Amino acid sequence: MERLQKVIARAGIASRRKAEQLILDGKVTVNGKVVTELGTKVSPKDLVEVEGIKIEKEEPVYFLLYKPRGVLSAVSDEKGRKTVIDFIPEIGYRIFPIGRLDYDTSGLILLTNDGEFANELMHPRYGVEKTYIAKVKGIPSRSDLKKLQNGIRLEDGKTAPAKVKFRSGDRKKGTAIIEMSIHEGRNRQVRRMFDAIGYPVLKLKRERYGFLTLDGLAPGQYRPLSPHEVKQLKILANQGSTV
Repeated sequence: MERLQKVIARAGIASRRKAEQLILDGKVTVNGKVVTELGTKVSPKDLVEVEGIKIEKEEPVYFLLYKPRGVLSAVSDEKGRKTVIDFIPEIGYRIFPIGRLDYDTSGLILLTNDGEFANELMHPRYGVEKTYIAKVKGIPSRSDLKKLQNGIRLEDGKTAPAKVKFRSGDRKKGTAIIEMSIHEGRNRQVRRMFDAIGYPVLKLKRERYGFLTLDGLAPGQYRPLSPHEVKQLKILANQGSTV
């Protein structure tokens, strides 16, 4: 017997939190009866439907994609723009990106049909570290970078301390390459942090997600995660540590 919201999340319908809201909204039935209690448990024999659609148990799948710039981190787009899903061939499962990268940001993004797994990795308290390489306008001083390390006060609150490394500077062009690692996932966070200290981002790439890298991949290429990698990510998320 498992909690109803966990069964819905594992089927890839929604994250566990969204699954709970679906239950509270009366959109879930078990054996034909509407269920609105979050503590409800079901067995594999029970018929679970969400908004009238039967939940089919899917085998969980996990992919790592090197997202190019100019691609949406979404399942679809009403304007017909390219999304991360377009780079994964038809596999018979409804997959979705874990979190998002901005339209103009390239780099490592994960996709899955495992809603519970996605929810764990996206929650800021779990602290999975993401490493970005930013090309910025201007050459930040050591004191400027210290501000990023200590956390920046943005309109949605102060950011957690970041790991920051100065990689290189080009005084002729007036640009610098900065490496920054964070474990939060606020909207456009890296860009906003650099904006706050006066060095707008010209180009941004996510190079690492926990222990995962883009090694061996070109933009637009992907690979499945190994069972060992999935297991390690779950351990990393549950421990709330970073690698």
